[in-house]
Amino acid sequence: MSPLRRTPLYPVYSSYPSVRCIDFGGWELPVQYYGMLREHDAVRRQAGLFDVSHMGELLVTGEGALAFLQRITTNDVSRLTDGRAQYSILCAPDGGVVDDLIVYRLASGKYMLVVNSANAAKDFEWLQRHRFGDVRIDDISEDVALLALQGPAAAGIMSEAASSAVLSLPAFHFASDVNVSGTRTLVSRTGYTGEDGFELFVSPAEAPKLWNDLMRAGERRGLIPAGLGARDTLRLEARLPLYGQDMSEDVSPLEAGLGSFVKWDKGEFIGKEALLAQRSAGLPRKLVGIRMIGRGIPRSGYAVYASGKRIGAITSGTQSPTLKQNIGLALLDANVAEVGTELQVDIRGKFVAAQIVKTPFYRRTAESTEGGKRS
Repeated sequence: MSPLRRTPLYPVYSSYPSVRCIDFGGWELPVQYYGMLREHDAVRRQAGLFDVSHMGELLVTGEGALAFLQRITTNDVSRLTDGRAQYSILCAPDGGVVDDLIVYRLASGKYMLVVNSANAAKDFEWLQRHRFGDVRIDDISEDVALLALQGPAAAGIMSEAASSAVLSLPAFHFASDVNVSGTRTLVSRTGYTGEDGFELFVSPAEAPKLWNDLMRAGERRGLIPAGLGARDTLRLEARLPLYGQDMSEDVSPLEAGLGSFVKWDKGEFIGKEALLAQRSAGLPRKLVGIRMIGRGIPRSGYAVYASGKRIGAITSGTQSPTLKQNIGLALLDANVAEVGTELQVDIRGKFVAAQIVKTPFYRRTAESTEGGKRS
């Protein structure tokens, strides 16, 4: 077996006495430091710091970069100006999702794509296969480390570590070449937790220093490191989809509830014809939120029934630390996907009552500033 890959921050978090690391898509990453519940609660109430350096970064440059990205993604890249980012999707010709990503416009003809780590090589090959015109695509993942500072106290921590200009960044905006505790950083107001926060792109060599500086700056505000366990429960409460579970090459963005990121009037893009046909015919399936009424936690792959008939399956599920409820996302037949519909989830051979509910399950208070999509 190949040895697990490690991020530049592994020497830092491996020194935590209680850290527990797991194999996550070939990476040795922390699933928890002090316990998932404590880390989840810290992000909801104070702040958590995540190492997400395993994510992939692809650089698209050239005079034809905009036209190429318009063709390859579902969102409207022409709406971006320097310093702005957008959530988008790579679609296959049949409408399935190749990956979801965030597109950053660094300058005219220069864009950075942040993609899921497990898909980075596949995405790079996909882009190269469909490349046209004056476009260059480079995989710069090895040259970038990525930290995510998330939670209500994130802005206060950044106010001590960086220039005040960072605090005025709206959601899905970023600033390049920011001095954060003496470290040159690209700071983006994005994330994957449902809370306000920042993602910080830095050179691998500088990542340990930046981590330690942020931990010191956030100590009195309750900042603690957070692992993959809390990341998953946080994103699910906020109804943020996970590639490979809630969407895939077999699930379209429309079925996954991501239709707002498909811009029909921007011109042709890969998958548009199939998605238009699906929209015209009516969606066969929908991704919905469910809340368990009976006792049991819905897990990915569990079958879902209505009136004795199997109508779909759980894609993601957990026991919500914030809501103290067992919740999940399920891909169901569209004709039984209305809010309020009562269901049964097959949990190890026992049918347990559930109900379709509105999502997101959790939404932060109105006075909090807007955060981002994913880390």
